[in-house]
Amino acid sequence: MSQEIERKFLLAHDGWKSSIAGSARIRDGLIAIFNGRKARVRIINDHATIALKGQQDGFGRPEFEYEIPVSDAEEILRTMCDDRVLEKTRYYVPYAGLTWEIDVYDGLLKGVVIAEVEFDRQDRVLELPDWVGKEITDDRQYSKFNMEKAARRGELLLQEKP
Repeated sequence: MSQEIERKFLLAHDGWKSSIAGSARIRDGLIAIFNGRKARVRIINDHATIALKGQQDGFGRPEFEYEIPVSDAEEILRTMCDDRVLEKTRYYVPYAGLTWEIDVYDGLLKGVVIAEVEFDRQDRVLELPDWVGKEITDDRQYSKFNMEKAARRGELLLQEKP
């Protein structure tokens, strides 16, 4: 079984921008969500995947992700995701032996910026860069599903300012 172990944070300031090592355009579509589990399709640049994610346990959750043809992903986004498609630019920022992913949302979630980092085990000591702010790993209001619902109600959660 594959395991996704990640932590998520708001940003304290834009200091991360000076260390960007690369970026990618991403479109995520939520196919289904139930009891902490979800199925999503993603197009990242010119590749596509479909993923099944289990319930979170600590910082980890089971994850199964498979590459699919981009044409299939486009059709899934169009026919199975309704209007639950989010767009963002992901910036890759190396720090202390890990690569941080900074997601800058467009469209419905424009103004939201979230940093996440994945690692190999839940008990790993994580060295935080100074541009990292409040941890939101367990804050359900920052799940993509809940952020999208809030945005549709006109209650978008924006970045906290120092």
